[in-house]
Amino acid sequence: MAIQSFDSDVERLRQENIRLRRAVEELSLLNEIATAINSSMTLDRILNLMLQKCLKAMQLEQGAVLLLDKPEAENPFKTKVRRGDTDSDILPYRLDTQLTGWMIRHQQPLLVNDLAADPRFRGVEGEDLPIKTLLAVPLLVKGRMMGVLTMFNKRKDGGFTDEDQRLLTIIAMQSAQVIENARLLEEEKALFRMQEELRLAAHIQNNLLPEKAPCFPGYDIAGKSVPAKQVGGDYFDFMLLDGHRLAFCLGDITGKGMPAALLMSNLQATIRGQAVLSESAGDCVKRANLMLYHSTTAEKFATFFYGILDREHQTLSYSNAGHNYPLLFRPNEPPRHLKTGGLVLGCLEEYDFEEETLPFRAGDLLVIFSDGIPDAQNRHEQEFGEEHLAEVIRRHRQETATRLLEQILFSVSDFAAGCPQLDDMTLLVIRCPQ
Repeated sequence: MAIQSFDSDVERLRQENIRLRRAVEELSLLNEIATAINSSMTLDRILNLMLQKCLKAMQLEQGAVLLLDKPEAENPFKTKVRRGDTDSDILPYRLDTQLTGWMIRHQQPLLVNDLAADPRFRGVEGEDLPIKTLLAVPLLVKGRMMGVLTMFNKRKDGGFTDEDQRLLTIIAMQSAQVIENARLLEEEKALFRMQEELRLAAHIQNNLLPEKAPCFPGYDIAGKSVPAKQVGGDYFDFMLLDGHRLAFCLGDITGKGMPAALLMSNLQATIRGQAVLSESAGDCVKRANLMLYHSTTAEKFATFFYGILDREHQTLSYSNAGHNYPLLFRPNEPPRHLKTGGLVLGCLEEYDFEEETLPFRAGDLLVIFSDGIPDAQNRHEQEFGEEHLAEVIRRHRQETATRLLEQILFSVSDFAAGCPQLDDMTLLVIRCPQ
């Protein structure tokens, strides 16, 4: 009897010793993870260290951290880090989607020690699965799931235990906020880099536009472009062809932002190269269309107005490639729309653009604009419109080109009354003073 009691006490002490040893190991693992990861580390390094210590301490073949990208997406999780010491490091697609789908729905730990027989994963049992057992716990931040910590194939016989689940849950709770902070820091750095690139792009684009209007005797000229974003797809330019001819243009690329800005710089370089080689406005636009057609995709195109002032003959020659019709004002006459030209640039490989030559004498005024001007909206979704634009021009047509340009932009801004600018706004004003 005494011997049985002694044996029982020994067994209790042995079990208590095992429990204490396990507790020490768990505390040591938690301490190692807490010490190893800190807020100054990159996200990948934090995840790698966490997985490395879990795999070693829990004697696992593989581990993975999946971070939630877009909950409504077909595959909302992105595998950020995967570690293992076997070649079986690819989670089968059907298992991957079922596992992540289950975790999104339930947001609680999942322990499976016989994957092939588990009814929650029907459909994958026939595959040659490298995964036999798994333990997954959610990474929660303030009640919101931002990822899943998953372990595969415990080497020890018997598979995963409730103690393993408890330990991994503690690790997930301990690490989730650090992981989230690291991810937010990476996103903030990426946003800063993007903003800096946009700032530099805007600076470069601004330098591509004329710093000031050219001094062309007998004419008063002004131009300005106001992008809807940091960079835009509108542009204007002036090119002195010879001692008595000045070329000018205004283009509007489809879209906004960086893609439109890149195509804009391409078009600008094309026009500058073709202007001096072309005999007429129509010929220059035709050449530019051909080059743009071969350097862009089918969905990219540009509206474009190109004109040539000839002060010797007091004429204006122009070709309009699908652009908003510029307004030509003459004394005691209603405004005239300059329509002659053809299609937008970049749609057809071969296209003969028409041109027109008009007198441009004392008292005449030409206003060229991109669609961001008439399309500007107020809070009632009413558009500024070309009639409103023409009325503003009529009221201020005797003012200088610069002053008239400022009055137009002020009128648009006043009409919008703080509503966001929807599109790039560009203006060219050319006067022949009386």
